[in-house]
Amino acid sequence: MKARFVHLNVVARDWRLLAGFYQRVFGCEPVLPERHLKGEWLSRATAVPNAELDGVHLRLPGGGDDAPTLEVFQYVEELDQLPPAANRPGLGHLAFEVDDVPSFVNAVLANEGSRVGDTIQRTIDGVGIITLAYMRDPEGNIIELQQWDALTTAGADC
Repeated sequence: MKARFVHLNVVARDWRLLAGFYQRVFGCEPVLPERHLKGEWLSRATAVPNAELDGVHLRLPGGGDDAPTLEVFQYVEELDQLPPAANRPGLGHLAFEVDDVPSFVNAVLANEGSRVGDTIQRTIDGVGIITLAYMRDPEGNIIELQQWDALTTAGADC
């Protein structure tokens, strides 16, 4: 038996707005065709009566043509949502490794996102130095921006 990770689904209130955010900020690319799905088969698979949805898959950056996708779907009928929280059971956050955390923080804010907490830098023993910030996309989903730098040893012999 073997498995391969193929996509992560985010249910949106406005799929076009949310997909546009991930395209502008992180360079995700649409994998066409757009999806406009409905029917008994979808209701049976999802256990959602009269299921009908629209959306798109977005190729995540860094993995080439076979990279997993972020599946952004909007159901015609949606349920109320509890606000996402970093410690709420279920999907906690999406993480993107970036080359400049402060620049990406500004990009998220400029594209209708918001902050969750502060930008921090911390040494993780044996791993490196991480700079990270937790943010929210326009629909409140939590995004972790992370940048890793190698540990250096002052005065070490080369």
